[in-house]
Amino acid sequence: MLTVKEKLSYGLGAVGKDMVYMLSASYILYYFQDILGVSAAAMGVILLIARVFDAFNDPIMGVIVAKTKTRWGKFRPWLLIGTLTNAVILYLMFAAPPALDGAGLVAYAAVTYIMWGVTYTMMDIPYWSMIPAFTSGGKEREGLTTLARSAAGVGSAIISIATMIVVPLLGKMFVGAVPQELASRYPGQQWIELNGFKYFTLGVAVLFLLFTVIMCMAVKEKSSVNMKTASVKDMFKALVQNDQAMTVVFTIVVINIALYITSNLVIYFFKYDLGGADWNAGYALFNMVGGGTQILAMMLLYPFLRNALKLNNIKIFYVSISMSIFGYVALLAMATVGVNDVVPFLIPGVLVMASAGVNNVIITVFLANTVDYGDLKNGRRDESVIFSMQTFVVKLASGVSAFIASIALCVLNLKQGAGEGITSNIDFSLGVATSSKLGLRLVMTVIPIVVLIFGALIFKAKFILHDEKVAEIASELKKRHSEDA
Repeated sequence: MLTVKEKLSYGLGAVGKDMVYMLSASYILYYFQDILGVSAAAMGVILLIARVFDAFNDPIMGVIVAKTKTRWGKFRPWLLIGTLTNAVILYLMFAAPPALDGAGLVAYAAVTYIMWGVTYTMMDIPYWSMIPAFTSGGKEREGLTTLARSAAGVGSAIISIATMIVVPLLGKMFVGAVPQELASRYPGQQWIELNGFKYFTLGVAVLFLLFTVIMCMAVKEKSSVNMKTASVKDMFKALVQNDQAMTVVFTIVVINIALYITSNLVIYFFKYDLGGADWNAGYALFNMVGGGTQILAMMLLYPFLRNALKLNNIKIFYVSISMSIFGYVALLAMATVGVNDVVPFLIPGVLVMASAGVNNVIITVFLANTVDYGDLKNGRRDESVIFSMQTFVVKLASGVSAFIASIALCVLNLKQGAGEGITSNIDFSLGVATSSKLGLRLVMTVIPIVVLIFGALIFKAKFILHDEKVAEIASELKKRHSEDA
């Protein structure tokens, strides 16, 4: 059994890991497009190409992890290496030289973002691969998964809540006068945000590294499973043969595309649609409530549905998807009828983020269970391969959603306006066409609804790992392993 110290340390690692991921997933488009002026179309292409590159990088990293044998284990060396390199790249990505422009700036965005994805994979795959490798199925695995996902939600929530509050504060604290040669490019609020993101990212990178070091010192690898190694071809074959893993992978893509479309565009919704000189405060409140809801959903709502209401994980999944769809419908309805106060929008925010929190736990449990399914069906425990696909598809979803958001921003022609002074607060919604606002609302609600419904239908038709089936698989594996011994 895992100790309390090990559980808490493992959760702390998730906090730092998802702080980094949320900062990149939610603000990379805003940073390069709205602040630095890179065209939304160029950013969309960069984000999509990076995800295609990950299609080759992530499974290969899974193979490397599976083959690693050191005195410190197979997971912890890569956790440390990946975290250190990713922290450095993260800082460089949000510290672009302000004098860069044109092709140079596009190249800088492309190189740093692709390298960020590579280094994130180096630590994310071994992190999640540890779950099925040192836990048994059932309560212990679900408990650790719930804890890790809850901690990851805390990390995501910290970034969602703090970023657009702390970035302007740090920008005003450390920024000097805009250099004369850059004054026309970075007027007012843009110069503040440009510098604020650099210092904010530095703090996040340091915490990320610290949390991972603490985790690696406290968590000892206990896996008794001798993971077999194979060629990349064999690994892909094993994954394709695991139909349940492929179903869960598809579901992860669908859920995250819907969520990331909204998370990429909601900052533009507050800035250019709801508007107001204090739009930052409304955006921060929305994220604070949504982030808190996501954490509570993982820590309280999922256990309540699972233990108190005795719902199986598949039923909980459908409840969660329904909550998200209702949230999107409510958000669109409120925006359409002209609600301009942030408080009513907290209701759809709570529904969508509660769904995201529950799904974070369920999907990881589903994926971990497919490892046992693959072991029984194919005679292989491909933890790293299957969990490398989780990393890839989540990043694929972020790339696809960012591409969709980028195309929307190009068509809608939303961009930051010039401020009068370095500390000026501006209502950026003034002058934005009504058609642009309507288009923004439709993209961030209707497309996610359609994607979620489609995904739920595919999941219903293909997924078979209900609770009874998981227990049956665990029993069969136990019997097989006892016979082999």
